[in-house]
Amino acid sequence: MRIGYSKDIHRLVEGRKLILAGVVVPFDKGELAHSDGDVVFHAVAESILGALALGDLGKHFPDTSDKTLNMNSAYIVNYAFEKAYLLGYIVSNIDISISLEKPKLKNYINDMREHIAKLLHVDIDQVSVKAGTNEGCGEVGKGEAVEATAVVLLKKR
Repeated sequence: MRIGYSKDIHRLVEGRKLILAGVVVPFDKGELAHSDGDVVFHAVAESILGALALGDLGKHFPDTSDKTLNMNSAYIVNYAFEKAYLLGYIVSNIDISISLEKPKLKNYINDMREHIAKLLHVDIDQVSVKAGTNEGCGEVGKGEAVEATAVVLLKKR
């Protein structure tokens, strides 16, 4: 078995969509990023790559490349999943936390879990997604950023 952990954070700006685990959440701000900025998918993918000791997202998807400009982050998760599968691993379970002051995410959590489960070829009960605020502290707490962390357990298939 292998454990991977990752954290991703992006500034929130007007004129961008807020995309979390492939779900477009209605809000007046979205993630500022080279790709679509989906912090949840970024944390998921990088936690898998980390569990495999394959480096960070920037190594595989540099933000200086035109190929990654506005990239759908579901592709990044699929890439990480395929790397794991080719190395003989599958996801046992994954636990994700999202930190965001506004908007409230409770109505979107199940859709996020479904998207992640589909991309990782697991049952929804193997995917945990939680959301909370930073209680007004730091960039996230001031509504300037969104952050996601992920911990994944991989097992030999």
